[in-house]
Amino acid sequence: MWESYKRGFRAYLQLEKSLSEHSVSAYLHDLEKLTTFLEIGGRPAQPADIRLEDLQGFVKWIAELGMTQSSQARVISGIRAFYRYCLLEDISRQDPSLLLEAPRLKRQLPDVLAIGEIDALLAQIDRSKPEGERNYAILHTLYSCGLRVSEVVNLKLSQLYFDVEFVRVTGKGNKERIVPIGGEAIRAISNYVRHVRSQQGIQKGEEDIVFLNRRGKRLSRVMIFLVIKELVRQAGIKKTISPHTFRHTFATHLVEAGADLRAVQEMLGHESITTTEIYTHLDREFLRKTLQEFHPAFRG
Repeated sequence: MWESYKRGFRAYLQLEKSLSEHSVSAYLHDLEKLTTFLEIGGRPAQPADIRLEDLQGFVKWIAELGMTQSSQARVISGIRAFYRYCLLEDISRQDPSLLLEAPRLKRQLPDVLAIGEIDALLAQIDRSKPEGERNYAILHTLYSCGLRVSEVVNLKLSQLYFDVEFVRVTGKGNKERIVPIGGEAIRAISNYVRHVRSQQGIQKGEEDIVFLNRRGKRLSRVMIFLVIKELVRQAGIKKTISPHTFRHTFATHLVEAGADLRAVQEMLGHESITTTEIYTHLDREFLRKTLQEFHPAFRG
């Protein structure tokens, strides 16, 4: 019986929620944990018969197995999504996961680059080499647009609207959004496309991809990570820096400068404003430090 529920849940996640195959598999894997727990403990066999107490027992069980708090929270999110599906399909008339509490997570504030550190990283790039011109354009794109690394590697020439200073980005769940792009990034990408990319042999199927490797294929996410790691080493920056750091930096600098949080949410492609709200914590820390440094009452 659960196999039919799982098939229906898969279709719901793919068609109704437009989730990627990776996300769908993660949700189904978490649901598999719940069914295993129910079988082991001789608990109710149908979704409609499961009570809050059963789910609380399940959360305690996965915690005792050594699952981290963040993983527990993810599993609970998957169970809640399953019950939303059950309500829609009239499989269950109540949602026992409504009052299920996820572990309280302490959000780790990510490292953020200062403007001077971004300049230092760009300064390490040897732009006399073809890959240098490409890497220079990639770093500008990451910081100027706040893109995910997956969005950068899949960025297409047909998605660049430099005449109106926008790029069209395909993000999570195949959802598209329009993001402004700054003049420096436009110049960097244009230089790369005009002077480097145009001289390359391009493999079939990759003709529209912006950033290519030496073999004329799109870059891997790992390749961009390694490029940045080497630039960080050369620049002597001691922070933990990854491609995602540029996305955090993009958002943080906007919020610190007074940008509306919903505008930042739109540019980042966050489905929920709560995901973007981490940057308000960063902003508060920035404000606190500013007060300590400049306000007479805070100076010793």
